Amino acid sequence: METYLETTKNVYKKAAETPDVGLCCTTTPVWQLPGLKIPKIMLDMNYGCGSTVNPRDLVNDPTILYVGVGGGMELLQFSYFSRKKGGVVGLDVVDEMIDASRKNFKEAEQLNPWFKSDFVDLRKGDALNLPVEDETIDVAAQNCLFNIFTKADLKKALAEMYRVLKPYGRLVLSDPICNQPMPESLQNDERLRALCLSGALPLKDYIDMITEVGFGTVEIRAKRPYRILDPKHYDTDKNIFIESVEVCAIKDPMPEDGPCVFTGKTAIYYGSEEYFDDHKGHVLMPNQPLAVCDKTAGALSSLNREDIYISDSTYFYDGGGCC
Repeated sequence: METYLETTKNVYKKAAETPDVGLCCTTTPVWQLPGLKIPKIMLDMNYGCGSTVNPRDLVNDPTILYVGVGGGMELLQFSYFSRKKGGVVGLDVVDEMIDASRKNFKEAEQLNPWFKSDFVDLRKGDALNLPVEDETIDVAAQNCLFNIFTKADLKKALAEMYRVLKPYGRLVLSDPICNQPMPESLQNDERLRALCLSGALPLKDYIDMITEVGFGTVEIRAKRPYRILDPKHYDTDKNIFIESVEVCAIKDPMPEDGPCVFTGKTAIYYGSEEYFDDHKGHVLMPNQPLAVCDKTAGALSSLNREDIYISDSTYFYDGGGCC
């Protein structure tokens, strides 16, 4: 019997040989940048559930690792910000997917005079054992791949990403999540797992696994509705709601009191004093919204002050704040 990883390879081998537009359903708009033209074949082979490309991660001439190359679209987007030979390392275990990306890059060269195929170093490699040296990568990314793994393999994949990142490097991920219990029959369905559906974890478990390997800061950048697994089409007795999440984990030192996880909470001080200082590094100016991590939001809430408002999680965080 095939293992779930072998099933996954076969699914994406077929998707490389014959593009499958409906394989995944990315709800994040594709980046439109000056001078960037994406070949249609790359759009058709966009097998992700979100985006891992964010300009604020891609400063100071970064070296980028992208695991699970797909049709090469995000590799091309990353190359836009890192225009140097081998500036983007693309890894995949499926030979046919690597070959398809290499072919697609030739078309991208025709559409984008600034782009050269050797900007991308395509390698065959396994996310569970990355062929990359320690602390050599500024930004590592994966889109709708880690969701395929069992928890034991997911822990290995996250630890490998942590290993290859430089201090303060960033791991950018996009994966499906599910806060309802996933039926065991669906979890054990190798094809559904390969399609990035039945391996979906609750968001808290997903974030805990990221911080347990050592990432000191985690940002939830987006959370969107993604799929429904319904009783008519799947082995479940009720609808299962799946969302997609975009996350950035930063290789900061782990704070003594635990990681800073930003889920889009904001603190607003509206008292009569010039400012509020919690003497823990957080200064709130009157009626100036300040992004805070969940840990700080909890500490401020525990003060039971009538002049401090703490918002609910928006699951959209785009930087800033004082944590």
